[in-house]
Order: sequence, then structure tokens, then C-alpha cells
Amino acid sequence: MTLAFDLEWRTTVLTLLLLPFLVGLGLWQLDREAEKRELAARFAERQARPATDLASLDAERDDLAYLPVVLRGQFVPGQYLLQDNRIQGGQFGYEVIALFRLAGETGYALVNRGWIAGDAARRTLPDVTQPEGLVELRGQVYIPPDPPYLLAEQPVPADNWPSVIQALETAPLVPALALRLDAPVFPHAVRLDANEPGALSVDWTVVNLSPQTHRGYAVQWFTMAAVLVLFFVFRSTNLWDVLRHRTRQES
Repeated sequence: MTLAFDLEWRTTVLTLLLLPFLVGLGLWQLDREAEKRELAARFAERQARPATDLASLDAERDDLAYLPVVLRGQFVPGQYLLQDNRIQGGQFGYEVIALFRLAGETGYALVNRGWIAGDAARRTLPDVTQPEGLVELRGQVYIPPDPPYLLAEQPVPADNWPSVIQALETAPLVPALALRLDAPVFPHAVRLDANEPGALSVDWTVVNLSPQTHRGYAVQWFTMAAVLVLFFVFRSTNLWDVLRHRTRQES
């Protein structure tokens, strides 16, 4: 028995549409895996460096992400931002980004103190106390690897504090703060290390999904593509009959 083709147009169209899509998703997951591995390696390399005085840093440097830094100065009482929709342990809350006046009149920094529980009904905002007096802090510069996803256009916070924001990394926010304060503001948040003065619930993650997870997703997409190809072959040919015929002859 010879192999014969009998293409059915609906099966052919379905395969031509879905196969590139499934393979593309698999390749995209492999790209994400490579990105996450590179990000983890960069984090490990930066964390091995000695802490740098934040006041001496050039904000335009391209190697600031996860760089360990030390800050000296004081928290500005009552002036902080609440980054919305931060979930920890299944509970709704905020990340508290405090305004920190750097010593020596060198400007301000934005210190992410970590997570605090919030009112899920959004009737009230958490009341956050800040350490008083001069302190020395250690943390790491945080620059998100991907642009933040905003549910809606984020307005520049008003003069009242605290202000609820969706993401710190939006173009007009930090310049607006600098204009309001009439002083330079370091453009990236500093994530506070655990056990530092003012640290709240600190559980920073470098990547939200491990590289192995992305590889697992890629295997799933490629498996679905392989199943689709097998379905097309068996639906469009007499391959099954050929295989059964050969099996009977061999037996």
C-alpha cells in the first residue's frame, strides 16, 4: 500500500493558521527564558559590587539596575507615594515609596520601603509612620526590565500626600516632583534592604517567572504544534492505513 494525500481544505486552513502561531509562542517563551537568565546573571554581578553613595551616582549611567547603594539623610515626614495593586501572600496592599532628603543638600531620593497591607474596599489609605532624624540606608537601585502596564493614564500626583500611583516609572512623575520640590530627584526608586531603618515587608523578586518556567511553557507550545502536525498528517493522508498494513505484513 502506498502513501496517498487527500487534503481537506478546512483542516489545511486550520493548520496553516495555527501552526505558525503555536511555534511563534514557543520561540517567544525561549526568548523570555534567555532574558530571565541574563537578568538573574546581571543581578548577581551587580550585587557583588560594593555599595556606592547614591549622591555621587550619575543617573544617566546604563549599569544602575540592581546596583547596591548607600544613602544618608532623612525621611520627609508624611510625604510618600503608595504604589497601587501590590499583592503579597494573596492580600491586597501598597508599596510605600518615601521621599528621602539626601544629606548635604544634594536633592532627594525615592526609597521603596516595601509592602504594607491596604483596605481592599479602597475606603481608606494606610497611615505610614516614617523614621525620624538622620539615618543611613542601604538598598539597590530598581529599574524595571519591562515598561509598566497602566490600567489608565496616570495623572501627576497632586500636592496632597500620600499620593496613590500605578507605577513610578512614568515620564512626567519624577520631573513633576522635582519641579514641586525645586530640587533634583534621583529618577529611579531605591529598594530598601531588609532590616534597614524604615523597612516594611521586604520581599523583592528579581524575576516574576523563573527561566525554567518559560522553558516549560515553550515545551507545551511546541508539543501542541507537534500534535497539530500529526493531526493534519493523519487527517490528510492514508498514513494510518499504511502503518496498519505494514504491521500486519510483518506479523
